[in-house]
Amino acid sequence: MATVKFVAALILSLLAISMLQTMVMANHGHGGHHKGNNQYGPGSLKSYQCPSQCTRRCSQTQYHKPCMFFCQKCCSKCLCVPPGYYGNKAVCPCYNNWKTKEGGPKCP
Repeated sequence: MATVKFVAALILSLLAISMLQTMVMANHGHGGHHKGNNQYGPGSLKSYQCPSQCTRRCSQTQYHKPCMFFCQKCCSKCLCVPPGYYGNKAVCPCYNNWKTKEGGPKCP
């Protein structure tokens, strides 16, 4: 009996998460209308914009070449680069959550 309740709760949770994800994607321009200038969020860039955004992102690091390499790799996958020179990764979850084999951050 407890197993049936657990499975039912799990299914309801997955359904709720799926509905939430749909609403979030609609708010980020993956369906529906754009709300204002979505300059930094997921999918906010075109692939040709990655080099200039990565140049901005990596401009203040002493490790410019590796920063540019990984930033452009991340940008081409996620189509976004966080604002600023460091941090602010929460605005781009794909960029933030892509990890190395060791579990460290892949994207600068």
